[in-house]
Amino acid sequence: MKKNVLLLAATMISSFSFADVRLPNVFGDNMVLQRDKPIPVWGWADKNEKVTIRFNQQEKTVKADKNGKWKVFLQPEKAGGPYTLSVKGKNDISLHDILMGDVWICSGQSNMEFHVNGVTNANKEIAQSANPAIRHFYLPKAMSVVPLEDVKQSAWLPASPENTGDFTAVGYFFAKALNEQTKVPIGLIHTSWGGTIVETWISRDGLANAGDFSDMMQHLPALNLDSAAIVAKNRQQELIRNLQGSLPDAGTLATWSTPGADDQSWKKMKVPGLWEEQQLPNFDGIVWFRKNFQVAAADAGKPAELSLGTIDDNDVTYINGTQVGSTKGYDAARTYKIPAGVLKAGNNVIAVSIEDNTGGGGFYGDAESVFLQTASQKLSLAGDWAFRIQKAINPGTSMGPNSYPSLLFNAMINPVLPFAIKGAIWYQGESNADRAYQYRKAFPLLISDWRRLWNQGEFPFYFVQLASFNSANGNSQKGSKWAELREAQTLTLQVPHTGMAVITDIGESKDIHPKNKQDVGKRLAAVALHDTYGQNNVFSGPVYQSIQVNGNKVTVSFTSTGSGLEVKDKYGYIRGFEVAGADKQFHYAKAFVDGDKVVVYADEVNTPVAVRYGWSDDNLEDNLFNKDGFPAAPFRTDTWKGVTEEVKYSVR
Repeated sequence: MKKNVLLLAATMISSFSFADVRLPNVFGDNMVLQRDKPIPVWGWADKNEKVTIRFNQQEKTVKADKNGKWKVFLQPEKAGGPYTLSVKGKNDISLHDILMGDVWICSGQSNMEFHVNGVTNANKEIAQSANPAIRHFYLPKAMSVVPLEDVKQSAWLPASPENTGDFTAVGYFFAKALNEQTKVPIGLIHTSWGGTIVETWISRDGLANAGDFSDMMQHLPALNLDSAAIVAKNRQQELIRNLQGSLPDAGTLATWSTPGADDQSWKKMKVPGLWEEQQLPNFDGIVWFRKNFQVAAADAGKPAELSLGTIDDNDVTYINGTQVGSTKGYDAARTYKIPAGVLKAGNNVIAVSIEDNTGGGGFYGDAESVFLQTASQKLSLAGDWAFRIQKAINPGTSMGPNSYPSLLFNAMINPVLPFAIKGAIWYQGESNADRAYQYRKAFPLLISDWRRLWNQGEFPFYFVQLASFNSANGNSQKGSKWAELREAQTLTLQVPHTGMAVITDIGESKDIHPKNKQDVGKRLAAVALHDTYGQNNVFSGPVYQSIQVNGNKVTVSFTSTGSGLEVKDKYGYIRGFEVAGADKQFHYAKAFVDGDKVVVYADEVNTPVAVRYGWSDDNLEDNLFNKDGFPAAPFRTDTWKGVTEEVKYSVR
């Protein structure tokens, strides 16, 4: 999801003093440089200053231009090292322990940001991680309204028990698999930010010249931070006035945790559900939620357990005025023990104070996870809760990376564009699910934009398809935004030199951040080993090819069947298929494997016209694989209108 409060950087480079020769911050000890390509080295100095660069047995001299910028290209080097890079002008710089290998950009949102220390069996993975041939550069989070030329200070770190826990987990397991197979050093430049949309990672020029976004960009002024902050603050004050008139005084606030608080005039909001998607768009601050519930006499005074699901960011929770729990962190499940003596017969009151600093705020996740378990019953607390604002964070100081297009491209991609790379891996899309249909254009645009600006040809770009997750109970009957986003990702495979890791089988229905990142990295590596490194390995599960209808049965043909189709069920039952007739009503289907094909039918559909597989938010039960262990990619054979087709990107 996210999360740090960061001030927006509007300018940076123009104020640099060039008294000393300086390299960009992405250069450092322990770095990996891209093998077998010209090696760009660049930086700043006094205008017209002579700069000499030495590396391995190479030496080049360049003069800084009138703006103090300089750049050279060293001749390509084979994999190896360690080497020293020296830069000499009026001062000397020496960087040590440099390896020549393959450099991969690791980008996206929180599932790419997810660290090794949070994965399944993290302690074991970290303890066994020592490998100086894997190096990781964390690119610090930053935003900017203009393209920057440098990033904040950071460091290249080799994989070791001391360092690996803070690496991107997907990137690390990708690098580990590549290094094991190729014996080539792997460098990871990790540039990601949780909860971000794809449009913030695309350049302004890229958006302005793309059909789906060009009209909007032509009428979107260059951002003036002062003006934007004033507009945002005025909107926030208007929102508060319309909802509740004013913020509470200290005396009123002190009653909000108690049973006797007067909440009759409070507005109602659905729980769970992020408040940005309901009555509090673009709001950061502290909001209180209250709900009355009934307890049977037999349960009064007895211990109980309260579950509130996940809350973004921090909460303090009270029942009948007694604090029963408090948690910090947007991704932690809230489960609190209610001590004896707190619950009473009849009416009880739960009050929750939620603090959100940026991005999404409030309750989110599965309605089934919001409940009270007493001695005799499980009472659902999902539904309408009363809410009221305690405090608002000045929006001028909490503007997030999704507030305007290109903010993260400017600060977290543009500064490293001169760096030679092998390719990129990408894990993002959750935050674009509401606009899944438009992602068909936005995601390929990002790839083409980066390739154009990196100027290193159609470098490999591999990505992760969204895992199974019960975002909103979406399915074929009511529509599924996540299924439509996965479809947009699959369609992106039409872009040359792309590849996709399907991970429906390793998601978690109630956790948007599945902890099995090992298989994610390995599946991305399988694609890279085949497509980039030329190995003859299986790298994909079954991919839909065509259908043939014969009576009430549909035969589905696949490519990428590898060693053959396999059903992961001890009785051989295939789950995840649906069929529909001309009425567009889908029914769960029976299915069986016939060689390298699957035959699908439903008793309710005499004349099938469409087949779907894995078409739901949570498709964890899908169990069609090839014998090489790769799951079949979700698909549909129809082109019927989905639930996101009319939703377009806009800037508020």
